[in-house]
Amino acid sequence: MVLKKWEDLPAEMQTGEARPYYELLSRKKGSLICKRLFDIVVSLIILILLSPVFLILAIAIKVDTNGPVFYRQVRVTQYGKKFRIFKFRTMVQNADKMGSHVTVSNDARVTRVGKLIRKCRLDEISQLIDILRGTMTFVGTRPEAVKYVEQYTPEMMATLLLPAGVTSMASILYKDEEKLLDAAVDPDRVYVQEVLPNKMEYNLRAIREFSFVKDIKVMFMTVLAVMGKEYKAEKQKAAME
Repeated sequence: MVLKKWEDLPAEMQTGEARPYYELLSRKKGSLICKRLFDIVVSLIILILLSPVFLILAIAIKVDTNGPVFYRQVRVTQYGKKFRIFKFRTMVQNADKMGSHVTVSNDARVTRVGKLIRKCRLDEISQLIDILRGTMTFVGTRPEAVKYVEQYTPEMMATLLLPAGVTSMASILYKDEEKLLDAAVDPDRVYVQEVLPNKMEYNLRAIREFSFVKDIKVMFMTVLAVMGKEYKAEKQKAAME
């Protein structure tokens, strides 16, 4: 994983606000190389081990409702590149045309099997495919839909210096994001104006403090969070040290 030269970045990323983040990452080439090698080796091993689970989920989704096994919404990753993410489908077909791009609790678009998959957080494991092919990484800013990236501030564009990630401190702290949007009359507006800026504070801090070792720590914290451990925002700094 090697950074492009500053002058080769998309024009919208060459901002004064993003430059300090670029300079920090450019001095951590060793960690970036380790990060990519780890992504390739570990994602391949896990994909092989979980292949039976993939088969079971695929059959369950197809039996439950009509539609594809994977949900392939367009998301944005490193350098603003658009890609179609691999996620096991948990909603009815064409759900993104029937409402918001963010999901709230008790969303009517979620299928019966989808509720179980989301509860166990199994919809994300198919992103191992994205990690292996390099469009995502294990730890990094969650890949946003194009409409939300268009709302990024110049500083937020710095999060696109690295590939989008499956998990991050922001993901851990906002793992119950759906509940936060439940009471909103306009979930999209609340997400863009309140949730996204708060998550970006952690994403930008993660870039400023980036190291391969801290990535590993976040992965272990993610496992604990899925198992029920609660992390609070005020504990984030201590947990990472």
